[in-house]
This record gives sequence, structure tokens and C-alpha cells, in this order.
Amino acid sequence: MPEQVKVKKMTLQRKLLGRKGEDVAADYLKKNNYQILCRNYTCKLGEIDIIARQRDFIVFVEVRSRSSEDFGLPQETINRRKKMKLRNLARYYLKETGRSNENCRFDVIALVFEESGDVERLEHIENAF
Repeated sequence: MPEQVKVKKMTLQRKLLGRKGEDVAADYLKKNNYQILCRNYTCKLGEIDIIARQRDFIVFVEVRSRSSEDFGLPQETINRRKKMKLRNLARYYLKETGRSNENCRFDVIALVFEESGDVERLEHIENAF
């Protein structure tokens, strides 16, 4: 298989795993009494996976999915630069929607999937950063 085709295949697999993770995370949040306000919020600064409401909080949720833990936990992939980007995105969203005075927090939902596609582990880290 040519190198270029192999890279595109991996990107598609990763994208599908990410989409599946976001679907599982949204279902999990709904079952736990979160109101989903927006999925895949996109602006000129980037994208936020899920924006939800829990009681008096606007919750910005970063979803991380992996097919195994061979190379570490999903949540370990969120570095300082990504956290800063998410904070800036959240500020932009709050200002754009007139919610600048509302309480907010950043959660992470980390998922590991089995080879069969079933969820092996879901970890919800509230107020992650």
C-alpha cells in the first residue's frame, strides 16, 4: 500500500473513533442530567467537542478516544497548548452567546474502546483544568 494511502486510512480511522467517542460522551452526559447545548462548536479559533449545562455551570467538554492504552491514557494527550486553546474558545463562545457572566468549567471525557468497538472504559474528569 502506498504511503499516502496508508496515512489517509489512518486519519479516517482516527476520525471515526473520535466521532464515536463524542457520540458515547454525549449519551453519557444526557443520562447524567446534563443538557447538551452544542456539539462540535466551531469558530475561527477552532472547535469544542461538547458544550453542556449542568445546573448553574456551562461545561466545556473535551472528548478523547483511544483504541487501546498501549501508548498512554487518552486524557494524557491534552497538553498545555490545547488547554490554552480551549480556554480561548470558551471565552469566545461565552462572549458570542451573551453568557460571559455564567459559571463555567472544563471537563474531559476519556474513552478506551475494545477491538470489538464496545467501550472498555469511560472516565469523566470534572473540572479537569
